[in-house]
Amino acid sequence: MIIPKPSQLTPLESSFVLNSDTVLVADAAAHAEAEKLARDLRVVTGFALPVQRNAAHNSIRFSLDATLESLGAEGYELEVTQDGADLCAPTEAGLFYAALTLRQLLPAAAFGMTKAEGVTWEARGVRVRDVPRFAWRGVHLDCSRHFMPVSFIKKLLEAMALHKLNTFHWHLTDDQGWRLEIKKYPRLTEVGAWRSGTRVGHEYGGTGYDDAVHTGGNQGAFDDVRHGGFYSQDEARDIVAFAKALHIEVVPEIELPGHAQAAIAAYPELGNTEEQLEVCRHWGIIKHVYNPSERTLEFLEDVFSEVLEVFPSTYIHVGGDECPKDEWKAS
Repeated sequence: MIIPKPSQLTPLESSFVLNSDTVLVADAAAHAEAEKLARDLRVVTGFALPVQRNAAHNSIRFSLDATLESLGAEGYELEVTQDGADLCAPTEAGLFYAALTLRQLLPAAAFGMTKAEGVTWEARGVRVRDVPRFAWRGVHLDCSRHFMPVSFIKKLLEAMALHKLNTFHWHLTDDQGWRLEIKKYPRLTEVGAWRSGTRVGHEYGGTGYDDAVHTGGNQGAFDDVRHGGFYSQDEARDIVAFAKALHIEVVPEIELPGHAQAAIAAYPELGNTEEQLEVCRHWGIIKHVYNPSERTLEFLEDVFSEVLEVFPSTYIHVGGDECPKDEWKAS
């Protein structure tokens, strides 16, 4: 099964059987994408699958062709016949997706983590021309409310790639935790990355936000288990590089002007009152927001200067949602 459904698919009569004599053919420009496919298939087949420049029968042939501009930045053409497979695209991303489609045409064991025994590695003959319908195909992961280790994020990125998704929206800051190291403001991770407990269950009821949620909604317990963690800038760069190899762009989210209680707990001068807040333990819309002062603007400029050094993405997400104005009106 090919996921997602390609733009055009024509079944062919023949099929291709991958075996111990199969080679991959690619020039220097396409070599990296050919090697990725070879690496994945070596694990499950046990075949050598060398990548070479010279054309051959019984081969998987990679071709970067700039004249295929109608395929756009991520489209590709794939033809599978008895003699092998031809993968053509104007970009490396297109070749990457063509290789994924070829793997999907093989038995499901092609996506295993260990060598599979007794499998005939047959791909049915097809002619595919595929251009994605949507330029932004993303997944959002909120690591502020629930911190996730780097190993989990890499597994998620691999799963995204298998579904030809290309954008990882990484939610790094919120009321319940600040997750990215900012060297100029170490308390963001010393204090803001940790909360003393978490509401058990959902928030509901109340009149809208913060204390109102407590008085009118869920009166359930907190678990009183310290929760938190953060990503060093080197860890974030590693994730960006890992994603790039999968043709996924990482878009970080740094929330403002609301959803800022973790930052204000670390640096109370960023808030609108002199109250020493803790990192938020419950859910909902929180009334504590950034003070729109020169000091706060300087803080945000410093933060984004470091964020931009870590993330080369086209976009930086700044949230902008759910910002009660009560504190501003009272100031």
